[in-house]
Amino acid sequence: MKERYYQITSLEKGIKILEFLSEQGPLTVSEVGVLLSIHRSASHRFLATLRDLGYVEKNDDNRYQLTTRILRMGERVVRRFEIKKDARKYMQILSKVFNETVNLGCLDDGEVLHLDKIDSPEILRIDSTLWSKAPAYCTGLGKAILSHLTEPELNDYLSRTKLIPHGPKTILLKKKLREELQKTFTRGYAIDDEELALGLRCVGAPVFDHTGRVKYALSISCPIMRLPLEKIEKVQLKLTEVCRQLSANLGYHNIVERQSH
Repeated sequence: MKERYYQITSLEKGIKILEFLSEQGPLTVSEVGVLLSIHRSASHRFLATLRDLGYVEKNDDNRYQLTTRILRMGERVVRRFEIKKDARKYMQILSKVFNETVNLGCLDDGEVLHLDKIDSPEILRIDSTLWSKAPAYCTGLGKAILSHLTEPELNDYLSRTKLIPHGPKTILLKKKLREELQKTFTRGYAIDDEELALGLRCVGAPVFDHTGRVKYALSISCPIMRLPLEKIEKVQLKLTEVCRQLSANLGYHNIVERQSH
């Protein structure tokens, strides 16, 4: 087969190793080398790199095996497609009521991943790209989810996250962000008031899964001229109502209180 000009051979070999380990179970360095038709030293380098990245580990028999990181990746992919199907009709309700952009997101490695959206019919609107990411600390989606992290989870998030300005009102002090998240938790919804981008205002609310965890959020975003501060109360009432309905559809029925930050 003719090699494609864009093909990265080392990347292909690395993925092949993951496939071998998935299909055949734990393998030695030599066995991987034989399967890939490469020298033992090259096989060791590939496995050492995958180990450093957290995808493989050595077992007690000195064989390499996959870690649960692969499983977690697969579970996230599956969940994303499931939630999109479940959430769509609720997003359509919000879209019809407000005629503004409605977003569905989840927390992915400290950032908000945009899973789905319904665009506003207005000419002037906020466009987010599907599967794109944004900082959680300055978005309505992100703050709605962050406000329901446990104390250890929030501490870990803040220790790994550098707060940098994106909009004119981005919160840059971690103490102030903690206070904002506590306020968000108490009132039940988040506000992004030009924190992500100039001229953008957004209201987000949490979505609970069947375990009572907040893994997703819905938000309504639009130019600030169409969402004055006095209109936020009306928006959040409908938004939180719809999020409760979606949460119930996902199997969540009990309000579980969390200790405050």
